[in-house]
Amino acid sequence: MDRVLLADFLRARREALQPEDVGLLRGSRRRTGGLRREEVAALAGMSADYYGRIEQQRGPMPSEQILAALAQALNLSLSEREHLFELGGHAAPPRIPGDDRVSPTMLRVAERLSDTPAIVFSRFGEALLQTPPAVALFGDWTRFSGMSRYLAYRWFTDPAQRAIYPPEDHALRGRVFTAELRAAYTADPQGRAGEIVAALLQASPEFSEVWRRHEIDVTHHHDLKRYLHPDLGELEMYAQLLVDPDATQELLVFSATPGSPSHEKLQRLTAVRK
Repeated sequence: MDRVLLADFLRARREALQPEDVGLLRGSRRRTGGLRREEVAALAGMSADYYGRIEQQRGPMPSEQILAALAQALNLSLSEREHLFELGGHAAPPRIPGDDRVSPTMLRVAERLSDTPAIVFSRFGEALLQTPPAVALFGDWTRFSGMSRYLAYRWFTDPAQRAIYPPEDHALRGRVFTAELRAAYTADPQGRAGEIVAALLQASPEFSEVWRRHEIDVTHHHDLKRYLHPDLGELEMYAQLLVDPDATQELLVFSATPGSPSHEKLQRLTAVRK
């Protein structure tokens, strides 16, 4: 526990919040911005004296429950919450965001990419949002249900999923999807990723063989990749990866080299969508 930095961090976050940010009325007698200590204490469900002693670098080491209550009261982001727990001498609880909903940050970015193929994925490889050009390019990946929602599961169980890649690239794609699933599984083996892995181990001998390799460093998002479209034929595209660290969601933006045949095909695809 670092009493000095913990106190400084709590004070800084308290002073950065306004009453309106946490549903409180400002009142006519408030002379300065920020929240009062007693307001933070009330929001966190603790006594003002107890909270005051933390900011004054006194008192016992706060429990995990106390830190969690303070994180909620101060509207901390996941990164800020982890920092708070570290200062308080505890390991931060695992991140379990709402993966089924597109984060506001990703939604704002995707809305500006209406003419560009882009897909928002959860950490489990579930397509949460596709721009219209992405639907035209790959089909609607948000329509699936059950285990088929997850890209890795479809790859090893649905031959139609492989049709977007040339056959000679299939082995590498399978290794990439498995490595991405392993990252999610390592972070939360008892959660949804564990369910996907268990289902694949039963359904796909190919997945079982790749899974046993324990490969980690296989993903190369910046490499040029080949895709197959039923009308446009083969396209060579880059997939730029953007990550929302708080929601652990990823945005893949697809593009082709300007002036290339693939770039012309993408322009034709966008024109058809309009």
